[in-house]
Amino acid sequence: MTAPLPADLFGYVDLLPPEEQQILSRVRSFAEEQIAPIADAYWDRAEFPHELIPGFAELDVVGLAREWPDRPAYSRLLTSFVSMELSRVDPSMATFFGVHAGLALTSIDLCGSPEQKDRWLPAMRRMERIGAFALSEPHGGSDVAGGLETTARREGDEWVLDGAKRWIGNGTFADLVIVWARDVADDSVKGFVVEKDMPGFTATKMEGKLALRTVQNADLTFDGVRVPEANRLPGAQSFADTNRVLRVTRGGVAWNAVGAMAGVFELARDYAVERVQFGQPIASFQLVQDHLVSILGAVVASLGMAVRVAQMQDDGTFRDEQAALAKRQATLMLRDAVARAREVFGGNGILLENKVGRFFNDAEALYSYEGTKEINTLVVGRAVTGIGAFVGRRPAKH
Repeated sequence: MTAPLPADLFGYVDLLPPEEQQILSRVRSFAEEQIAPIADAYWDRAEFPHELIPGFAELDVVGLAREWPDRPAYSRLLTSFVSMELSRVDPSMATFFGVHAGLALTSIDLCGSPEQKDRWLPAMRRMERIGAFALSEPHGGSDVAGGLETTARREGDEWVLDGAKRWIGNGTFADLVIVWARDVADDSVKGFVVEKDMPGFTATKMEGKLALRTVQNADLTFDGVRVPEANRLPGAQSFADTNRVLRVTRGGVAWNAVGAMAGVFELARDYAVERVQFGQPIASFQLVQDHLVSILGAVVASLGMAVRVAQMQDDGTFRDEQAALAKRQATLMLRDAVARAREVFGGNGILLENKVGRFFNDAEALYSYEGTKEINTLVVGRAVTGIGAFVGRRPAKH
């Protein structure tokens, strides 16, 4: 059985059956024993700990929600708790895992042919081939659905890709990159699997990041990259198909936020109990307890929403606006939670050795990626009113 986390006051982890709790316990041990001791150093250097990948692979937690010949499908609730456990220790490593096991693997699983699934998914499950997901562009973030500039044109049995992508997690070392491009023939959005050694494909690490520094975000360029028809995902024929992938993964960002909040709660609580000022632990001061309980309330409230999203994914009743609201609210509360935790530490909170500053910075990335607050607000607003408030309009091209 998985021991309850201090921040899981209502015992949501007990919703998992014993077998899934055992899997989660292995993930927790790996995060605490292997990731935690090196997380600060790699974050500080903005480098990725490739030596952890074999340990990740041994956990066998990639693709938990799909059925494999030698392994049953587990619940979305379990996969979500895995994201939470990783984020509780290091949101950067949770993001790495989410890009590979979430966005990249899900793209092939939802949009790929049976042959493509057989070709790539087993190696991705074993983490022998790492995936990335390339949608955002230098000129397109929130409006990328209507403004995709990367193009694809067919020449015989090949497709020629031209353009650029930005903010691509795992991009510097991924073996397989899921690239979304606009077909010049019919203006539709299609998905392609670009392999890292294809001529004309370049990945350049983005420097100077202040959040999720361990994640290797990259600028990607495609200069006449020739991709065989066998690497085109046949189930990706429009942006609606892209959104099918995002629907599955967006709720996961709420779990990342919950995990980060749980992590800073533990850090702040432990520090408050140990730190003595005015002759007594600062945990004995009412204002400090207010911070701790406010953080705890944010964790529990967000966790309840995130659990329900995962349950609805499992029973097939999940809708876009539910993921949007969970992501919006959890990351809003995360921002407040990390600020309160940093305040409990006082000046010590800005020292990397105390870890809370790392979470403080990482929260800003979680707040923005996979749908900003504003975009998610409009998604939910349209659902509850029946009226779309998206008023931006792309100017005509000349």
